[in-house]
Amino acid sequence: MKERLDKLISSQTNLSRKDAARAIRDKRVTVNGALCRATDAKVDPDADRIALDGSPVTYRRYVYYMMNKPEGVVSATEDQTERTVLDLLPAELRRDGIFPAGRLDKDTTGLLILTDDGDFAHRMLSPKKHVDKTYLATLDRAPDKSVPEAFAAGIALADGTVCKPGVAVISDDCRVEVTIHEGKYHQVKRMFAALGYRVTALERIRIGALDLDPSLAKGEVRPLSKEELALVFDQPPC
Repeated sequence: MKERLDKLISSQTNLSRKDAARAIRDKRVTVNGALCRATDAKVDPDADRIALDGSPVTYRRYVYYMMNKPEGVVSATEDQTERTVLDLLPAELRRDGIFPAGRLDKDTTGLLILTDDGDFAHRMLSPKKHVDKTYLATLDRAPDKSVPEAFAAGIALADGTVCKPGVAVISDDCRVEVTIHEGKYHQVKRMFAALGYRVTALERIRIGALDLDPSLAKGEVRPLSKEELALVFDQPPC
């Protein structure tokens, strides 16, 4: 399917639609090696060779990035007072329509996927798909052996909401690895609070069978491969 040239350039770069149109009029864009100054020219993104300032514009219908979210930023596309995860995106990775697929609290760190593919995000977040999310929770005191049993049975929150069964594995003295596939507000913290514990730190380490890249520093972002994307909808081996 053919698209307008200005729209395609905007969707594949960090240029706004207005700036893309200006670049075309300023003779900075070629199509199949020939200069094009028509902003509404129709091009085939899969067949035509498009270049901006001499550099090829590689067409990607959607993008998918892994972020190691740091503390102190919000999982939103924009915010009037807080820094957002999109503010951390390097300029070369930015394009219109990117959003965080799901949310991590401001003080929660770890694996976050950024994309412009709404269908992918819906499938990943839908409770019907049962995509596991795994967190490493640090507690204010050592958990006792009843914690895994409580998670396996399903925990009733303070407001009476009953969470579906999850998996809790005590990692060390004060840390517990928790796997759930729901996405209720502050769910992990509220589940532990219902058991009498306070979560002092929370990191998401896995979605489905996709692990957070240990080489990715806090605040860093990188593209996901097709193989890694497929892991999101797999479940890790028992």
